Order: sequence, then structure tokens, then C-alpha cells
Amino acid sequence: MRLPGAAALRPRFSRPQLRSRLALLAAFTVALAVAACATACWFLVRGQLIGSLDESLRNNSRVDPSFIVGQVRTGQCSPADERAPNPFGATVQVVDQDGKSCVIVGSKVEVSPADVDVAEHERAEAVHTSRSLDGSGTDYRVLTSQVEGTDVAVSVARPLTETDRSLRNLALILAAVGGAGVLAAAGAGVALARAGLRPVDRLTGAVEHIARTEDLGVRIQAEGDDEIARLSRSFNSMTEALASSRELQQQLIADAGHELRTPLTSLRTNIELLVRSDETGRSLPAEDRRALLESVRAQLSELASLVGDLQELSREAAPGGSRTEPVALHEITYRAVERVRLRLRSKGITITTGRVEPWYVQGEPAALERAVVNLLDNAGKFSPEEGTVDVYLDGGTLRVRDRGPGISEEELPYVFDRFWRSPSARALPGSGLGLSIVARTVEQSGGEVVLRAAEGADGGTEAAMSLPGTPEPPPREPEESPSQGEGPPRHP
Repeated sequence: MRLPGAAALRPRFSRPQLRSRLALLAAFTVALAVAACATACWFLVRGQLIGSLDESLRNNSRVDPSFIVGQVRTGQCSPADERAPNPFGATVQVVDQDGKSCVIVGSKVEVSPADVDVAEHERAEAVHTSRSLDGSGTDYRVLTSQVEGTDVAVSVARPLTETDRSLRNLALILAAVGGAGVLAAAGAGVALARAGLRPVDRLTGAVEHIARTEDLGVRIQAEGDDEIARLSRSFNSMTEALASSRELQQQLIADAGHELRTPLTSLRTNIELLVRSDETGRSLPAEDRRALLESVRAQLSELASLVGDLQELSREAAPGGSRTEPVALHEITYRAVERVRLRLRSKGITITTGRVEPWYVQGEPAALERAVVNLLDNAGKFSPEEGTVDVYLDGGTLRVRDRGPGISEEELPYVFDRFWRSPSARALPGSGLGLSIVARTVEQSGGEVVLRAAEGADGGTEAAMSLPGTPEPPPREPEESPSQGEGPPRHP
């Protein structure tokens, strides 16, 4: 289902691929570097050319003062005056204190205030750029210097045509070289991006393959120790964890279906017998009917227990499904003993508590109490009538011992597997999940649990559950107190 206006919210242009962005970034970086170098080079060459031109003007500005005075007094300021040589095509003009100019050689050039300052002897010389007044619009480099013993200054100027042409050619060369460098950098960026992102392409292909086929057996070859290799190894670890989780889920579903089939079949058979008896009008003997109802009740209880165990396993397996807190394990042990003692009393089984030392652990109270209850129930299940179950808590290790037939060495590795039941216990009630829940709870609390043959002539089995903790209660966190000055809310 599409929301109204969803198409309008989409970007008009798609975002470029990562390799394109890397190539653009490389080209942009090189372009900035080339532009900076080209600009610096252009200004450096321009400074050198202008400096050389200024030095040439200084060499050409050495004019005989008597010649200048004679030219001004006779009024023979003319570009065609053959008595005034034209040194290297330079323009020479005389500037008085009123800003008027008299051209001796070349074209007339604009007079600047700096030239007048030199004529008034306020400064020794002036160097600037001025425009020609002959209508050509040519820029000139002008150097104005004093003429000793006179109230005028002489300006020597040379056109900047060749200099500007050289600078334009240099700019074109720099632009061409810089453009080629940028294109080369973009090409190199594309090549490097392709080579660098090739492992990412393999990772993307693997992810797309898994999404399409749900095949979690795909692995990516990780070489080296760079970021891509670590990402590949992390991906492989993730797929392995997902594959293991899926396998456990499938096994749990298969085992649960197998375990549910037997009580459901028996329950269905008993109920059909009761229904057929009512439909046919052939009443069952009271004793048989009572036995069927007791069997139905027991099977329903077994189903409820199995469903509860499955829910407990799924809740504990869910990430973030429980919150831990400081727990007094000795208090939980006493509560669990009282709960199970009532159930075992009907079988004549006695629970005795030996030394129970204070021990504080970090865990979930309800889950830990259920784990202790499961250990006690398991011990009571295999205890003979009028038997005894001993409970001890010493140094952070809870020990539960029964006087039952014990368990063989061959069966010990399987006792904590889901739905596993020893051959001798197939006829006993239970789902085979109790010890599995104990193992999961203890593992989440950072401890360990083992089953072993009990020592002594009485035989039996001993379960030892060890949890990290301390004999002293942890310090309580200070409770937040209301800020000073805050009182109860006032009502108008």
C-alpha cells in the first residue's frame, strides 16, 4: 500500500554510487590543489615580469635634465622629435605640478596623482599602471621620477601588451595542464574506488544472495587486517550466528512437535473414548471413567508444563528479555525449597537444608528461583519414596543431592540438552526442558552447572550450580531525592 504523495517525497535525483562519490572527491581535491598551485604560479610569474619591466623603466628614466628643460621651454614636445631618442619603444612625457603633461616620445599616458606628487618633490618616484590616451586603450607600466633642479617630473612608460599576452598564454597552459590533471585524478579515483570497493561488492553480492535464497552458508574470503577484512570477518561471524540460531530454532520446533505429539495423541484418544461412550449410550464403568479423567487431567498438566517451559526458554533466549539486579541466592534457595517441599511431601520425600551461607549474585530473581526449583524437582523425580534430598549453599555453589539410581557416565554430556530424557525417565512425567532452562539461566548469570555421581554409599546424583558473587550484600545505589526547595504541588 502506497501512501498518498509518497512519490512526491522521493528525491528527484538518485544519490550517486560510492565509487562515483570517491572519484568526484579525488577530482575535486586535485582541482583545488591544481587551482591553488596554478594561481600561485601565475601571480609569481606576473610579479617577476612586472619587476623586470620596472627595472627596465628605471634604467631608461635617466634623462639629461638640461634636455628636458630645453624641450619644455621651447615647447617642442612632440612624438616626432628626432632629437629625443625612443629607448626600446618607451614613451616619455614630462609632468608639471599642475598635472599637465608634455609628450616627448611615444603616446600620451594618463597622469595619476602620484605623478603630480613626484613633480612637487613629495616623493622620489612613483610606479603604477595607466591607460593610453590615444584611443587604443593600451595599458602602460609607468615609472615617474624627479628631475633635479626643476619643478617637473619625467614619466617613462612601456606598454603591457607583451606582458599580458605572456600571462594569458601561461594561464591557458596552466588551465590545460590542470584540467588534464583533474581528469587523470578522476580516472585514478575511479580505478582506486573499484579496486578498494571490490570486497564491498562481494559483500553486497553475498547479502543479496542471502536475502534472495536465505542461504546462510555463504562465507566471504577475508584477507589482511584492514577495515574491509574486519568487516568481512564480522559478516561471516554474523551469518554463522544466524545459521546457528536458525538451526536451534528448527531443532526446538521439531523437538517441541515431537514432544507434543505423544500427550496430544493420548489426550485425543481418551477424549474420543469418553465422547463415544456418551454418543452410543454405553456408559463406562465408574472406575474406568475416573481413570480416563485422571489421565486427561495429567496430560493437560503435562501440556501446560511443556508450554510453560517453552515460553521460559523463548523469553530467556530473547535479547534484552530480562533485567538483572542484585539477588540474595540464599533467600531464593529457601523460597524454592518451600515451594517444592509441598509437592514432594505427597511422595514421602523430605528436603533437608544443610549449611546455607549468604551469597549475593547479579541476575534475575524469577529466573534464578525457577532454576533452583527445577533442580529440586529433578532430584525429587528420581528419588525413591521416603527418600531425602539434601540442599547446601557454600561459597557460591548450590548443591542438590538425591538418593536415586544415579546417571551413567555416557548420559552426562546430554543432560542439559533440550527435550533429552534418559531411557529410565521416559515413563516419568516431564518435558525434558527443566535442566535446559537451568543451564541457560546459569549461563546468563555468568556461572556454570554440572551433574555428577554423588559420593558415598547412598549413591544418587548431585547437581552443583556455581554463580559469581560475594558473601556481603552490594552497596545500594542512593535513591533520588526531590530537589531542595521543592514542596508538594500547590493548588489554587
